[in-house]
Amino acid sequence: MAGGIGARFWPKSRQSMPKQFLDILGTGKSFIRHTYERFAKIVPSENFLVVTNRKYKDLVLEHLPELREEQILCEPVGRNTAPCIAYAAYTLAARNPEAEMIVTPSDHLILDEENFRTIIGECLAFAAEHDALLTVGIKPTRPETGYGYIQVSDTQPISKVKCFTEKPDLELAQTFLQCGEFFWNSGIFIWKVSAIIAAFEKYLPEHHALFSGVRRALGTDAERNIVELAFAECRAISIDYGVMEKADNVYVRCGEFGWSDVGTWGSVYQHSRKDRYANAVPEQGCYLYDTRSSIVSLPKEKIAVISGLKEYIVVDTDDVLMICPRAEEQNIKKFIDEVKFHNGDRHI
Repeated sequence: MAGGIGARFWPKSRQSMPKQFLDILGTGKSFIRHTYERFAKIVPSENFLVVTNRKYKDLVLEHLPELREEQILCEPVGRNTAPCIAYAAYTLAARNPEAEMIVTPSDHLILDEENFRTIIGECLAFAAEHDALLTVGIKPTRPETGYGYIQVSDTQPISKVKCFTEKPDLELAQTFLQCGEFFWNSGIFIWKVSAIIAAFEKYLPEHHALFSGVRRALGTDAERNIVELAFAECRAISIDYGVMEKADNVYVRCGEFGWSDVGTWGSVYQHSRKDRYANAVPEQGCYLYDTRSSIVSLPKEKIAVISGLKEYIVVDTDDVLMICPRAEEQNIKKFIDEVKFHNGDRHI
């Protein structure tokens, strides 16, 4: 899944170049490139499908030159994860109705990739033998309020899900952490194509009706028109709300493999190398005085001199400079709305 615009990483992430195509962590590779390489060790390149917005098709092919054009499924408009997954599932069903399917965001960080692939392999084996909808849970390391949670029913490696909980407040998140039955929802799913299509038919019948037409039209002149119609008429809804929270055959494989959705500047700060004053800054070009616990992102060849900041985010681009306290980064979307209101889309 590679269609989001990464608004929480503005002004670095833009509509023209969103987060998944950026090297925000300074590794030398984009998020989508890391994701491809992570799975390429267990999935042949010809078996990849990337669902993205139509305007990002060329960017996907640029970052993943191993893929052919027909492996890029282009959404005419974003409609959240359920329509995205439906588009991929019905396309895959037309090509191989017996397939197992792994669904992953294209912009996550995973540090222990060997352990991660072992867990994915266990999930694939389970999905092959059961009509189950699996998700991957992450053992929480802190009372995180920015993630959804999954409650498990027992201590088995692959456990039936008791319930899903959306992003909690801090007090509830602390309770979840102490309880030991709750895991972060990674947004990674594994199932047989036939199992997820049966779930769409049962829980999202309008999506089933719209996207089953894609399956019939795949590879014909009618395909594009049917995709346009499906996305124009379908309801925007997440796979969690639409299917996972309703289904009775949902399981979770919990694990620890250094996962983060790297969803905010705060999470980038957490995973970045820091200087002796706990600042996450570029290796060159940044001169700090009396500055602590801040994160700075600069264009190459640019110099920044910063004095007297504590726990701030400083992001400079060619046309936008944003400076805000780390504790207030939830206001970034408000900043975007204000800039858009006064200046249009030019800086968004």
